[in-house]
This record gives sequence, structure tokens and C-alpha cells, in this order.
Amino acid sequence: MKISIITSCYNRASTIRGAIDSVLEQDYANIEYIIVDGASKDGSVDVILEAIKGHEDKVKFISEPDHGMYEAINKGIRMATGDYIGLVHSDDFLYSPHTISDIVKQLEATHADFLYGDGMFVNPENTDKVVRKWIGGTYRLWKVRHGWLPLHPTCYIRREVMEKRGLYNESYKIAADSDLLFRYLLGGDITVTYLPEYIVRMRMGGLSTDSARRKQMWKEDIRMYHSHGMNATITKIEKMLWKVPQFIKAKFM
Repeated sequence: MKISIITSCYNRASTIRGAIDSVLEQDYANIEYIIVDGASKDGSVDVILEAIKGHEDKVKFISEPDHGMYEAINKGIRMATGDYIGLVHSDDFLYSPHTISDIVKQLEATHADFLYGDGMFVNPENTDKVVRKWIGGTYRLWKVRHGWLPLHPTCYIRREVMEKRGLYNESYKIAADSDLLFRYLLGGDITVTYLPEYIVRMRMGGLSTDSARRKQMWKEDIRMYHSHGMNATITKIEKMLWKVPQFIKAKFM
């Protein structure tokens, strides 16, 4: 089974090396790694080239201008040839060197179209300090219809499903990941499996966690929920309520 992993990057010289190393250090051999840089100006390209030296046989790398993260990810998906596709964002890193092996074992056992797991949000300066633990929990269609979604960077999706259901809607700057997950999961017609393991560590402060962007996120979420025929305001509130236990667990664990 081949796993395609995509990392999009723009001006992330300080963090991109950690993301790349976490992929290249995996003990699972059949990984196709695709790095899509948006013509960074801060030295990210030099960091990437140094990080992938000696791994050119398993890495596809392009650097060219784009209009944002989701356009970059869509480019990566179109380049992908793996059986399943997952993401490692440029500020994040896979939880352990065994993460992809564990994902593959679960996919081989279940033959699922869609896998998700658990994740950690960590302090951007001290990545050993956990701010919030995202425990995905068992998939249920009713939960999706009430605002619950798996943590996006823990999701590994069959490539044929992505080709059939469509890629990220680039008109969204923040909510394209939620839109894609709702598009895939609301119908209840693809097979889903939950891997109860940590898959990723995410630095706080990304597009959806930066407090300065929360107003934009609210507007995009409302538009996105409307597009799926949902009661937008209620679903947005329900989505926020699903997150409350995660902060409590992170505080006391």
C-alpha cells in the first residue's frame, strides 16, 4: 500500500524542517512525499532542499507562486499516486516514527475509505507542552450532522474517493478543510475507521487557531454550513461545544 503525504509551505523556514523530518523518519517504506512551496522568500526552499537531500527518490518538490494553502494542497493531490492521501502541515509533525505503519495496519485490516485518529495541539515555542488534546472518538453519522468532524490533519483518505468527491474549495481561505470533510462524510456512504492513537502534533497559531482570524473563520463556517443545507448558526455552536471536553482533558492529563 502506497501512502501519499502532502506538505504545503509558504515562508515557514523556522518549522518546515521538523515537518519534513517527521515524514522521512517514518519506518514505513512505501511513502510518496509531496512538498508544494508557494515561492517562499524567507529561505524555506533552501531548508527544504537540505532536508530532502538523499531522499529524492521518494520526494516530489515544486516551488511556484500560488493563491494559498488549499491551492497548494490541491496541486499535491493531483500529483499523488498513492492509495491513500494524508497531510502534514508545515508547522506540524507526525507523532512518532511508527505513525504511518500504524495507519497502514488499520487500513489493511478494515479496507476503509477514510481513516482518522487523535491529535495534540502544542505550544509553538515548546512543542513538548500540550495545550489541547483532540480525541476523535467513534465515528457516528449523527455526530457529523451536529457539527462534529475529525481533526483534519489526522485524516487519510482513499485517493479514488477524493477524485470522485472533489478537492478543496479554494474560495475558502480557512474553512475548505471542514467543507471537504462534510462533503465526504455527510452522505454516510463511505466506510470510515477510527484509529485511537495520536497521529499528529500541531503547533497552536495556524490558520484556524489564530485568534485574529476567528471572525473570518466564523463567516466562512456559516457560508459553508449553508452550502450543505444545515442550520448554520446552530451547527457552528454545536461544533464549538464538541471541543469543550478537549480543553478539560488537556488541563488535567
